[in-house]
Order: sequence, then structure tokens, then C-alpha cells
Amino acid sequence: MADDRIGRRALMGGAVGMAGLAALPALAQDGTTEFQAPVSGSVRNNVSSFRMPQWRDYFENTKGGAILADTKSRALHYWSEDQSIYRLYPSSVPLSEELTRLGRTEIVRKAVNPPWRPTASMLERNPDWPKMVEGGSKDNPLGVRGMYLSWPAYLIHGTHDTRKIGRRSSNGCIGLYNEHVIELYDLAQVGTQVLLI
Repeated sequence: MADDRIGRRALMGGAVGMAGLAALPALAQDGTTEFQAPVSGSVRNNVSSFRMPQWRDYFENTKGGAILADTKSRALHYWSEDQSIYRLYPSSVPLSEELTRLGRTEIVRKAVNPPWRPTASMLERNPDWPKMVEGGSKDNPLGVRGMYLSWPAYLIHGTHDTRKIGRRSSNGCIGLYNEHVIELYDLAQVGTQVLLI
């Protein structure tokens, strides 16, 4: 009888352990995403752990609104021109330092359901990719909204692949959950200043 109870406990303990593993975030899938362990035990992996910076530390003013895209914490911050609105969104960031562009830019164009056209360098790395994906397609990497920056081929956009948010997963752009990019699209305007750090 005692051996039977020990066997059942071992079986249950193993099942609980496997369930715990299943609850862990997805690790690198198809080379498009990554998971990084926290730097220390005090770092948390959820939205509430993002810091809330002050706009004055990054911008002279909030004329036209201000967006700070932090590639290290993988978060995008938005302040309205009158500073009555502040939003924090988890984001995806470029896969590598080579694909990352930092500095000041601005939104120069906005689009609902933007079509996606991979750049020549993307096609060189991935020759099997299509030359274009129509806007509104569930396979479109730009999701439901796009805000084009003054740097060619750089956008803040949505994504249908929610595994990418919070990870190094883009070819240079800043990605948001579709519901978040819709909200930001309505808040931001052409001319909104953007800083990538």
C-alpha cells in the first residue's frame, strides 16, 4: 500500500512539473523570436515591470505628441501633446544590432491595413518570401495599422503573430499587438516625434 502511494505521488509530481514547463513562454520558434531570462531575480517579465520614464528626459517638448521606443526594455511609450494621455505598450524590436536603427525620427505617413513589401536585403536573406503581401491579409507581418517613419522601410506597426511581442523578432521595425497599434494609430498623428533608444 505504501509503495502504491509513493508511485502515485511520483506520477502526480511529474505531471505537475510537466504542466509547469508547458506554461513557460515559447522559446525561439522558427528562428523568429527569442526568450531571454531576466538579468536578475528582481526583474519581472510582465507589463507592470516596465519603467515609466518622464518625457522631459528624452524630448524638449511634446509638440505633436511624442513616442519613445525603448529597444532594451522592449516597450513603446506615448505622450500626447498636452501630456494628458500617457500610454505604455509592450513591443517587439529588431532581431539584431545590425537591423536596429536608433535616434530621432517622426511619423511621416499612416496606413490602415498597409501592404507589406520586403526590402531587397530581406529577400536576399529569405529568397522564398513573397514580393508583396496585401494589406488586410492574416499573413501580413504589418498587422492592421502602420505608422511610417522618416527612415525608409522603418515603421511602427501591428502584428498578427503575438509571439513576437516582447522579443527580438523584427527586421528593423517596432511591432505592437494589433489592439494596441489601433489605439496608438488613433492617438498619434503625422508629425509625431519618435525616438528609438
